[in-house]
Amino acid sequence: MIAIVKYNAGNITSVKNAIEQLGYSCLVTDDKAILKLAEKVIFPGVGEASSAMNYLKEKGLDEVIKNLTQPVLGICLGQQLLCQYSEEGNTECLGIFEATVKKFEPKLKVPHMGWNTISRLNSTLYNGISDVEDFYFVHSYYAEITNETSAICEYIVPFSASMQKDNFYATQFHPEKSSSVGEQLLLNFLKL
Repeated sequence: MIAIVKYNAGNITSVKNAIEQLGYSCLVTDDKAILKLAEKVIFPGVGEASSAMNYLKEKGLDEVIKNLTQPVLGICLGQQLLCQYSEEGNTECLGIFEATVKKFEPKLKVPHMGWNTISRLNSTLYNGISDVEDFYFVHSYYAEITNETSAICEYIVPFSASMQKDNFYATQFHPEKSSSVGEQLLLNFLKL
């Protein structure tokens, strides 16, 4: 069973629909026992870092997520919350990735919204995906590049388009909104 973490962040329905379109059943839940037993866990989100972290802590989901051993996929805010710290709301995050999440300097239009190419793909999530594909982004904050970066995007500055460490995978872009290439990435995750 695929579990999607339910917390006060948007975009969960489109992720659920994308998983079901690929032929997998999934459950949106904040039940700690179900999350621990799930075959895979997806941690999506659109929202604000500090209020999202507060909710996770109130429900005890922060410790559950940190200690999951099955494959976990963070999406957008989910990737940012898997980092150590976010400038958004001066927020201590989950600390899986050794990265700081920073606000884009408004040299170009912020938020970064729309299709953008990613490069230096270095993850099994990208099996069957070439490094000239575009993915769909919507974000005002970004994770810096670290040793855990598994793909890079450039908008104002180079940043982590995706990250990976042990059983934790994450994308800043929205695979569920990235057409067939996003479907391929989700399928690669579901087949891990």
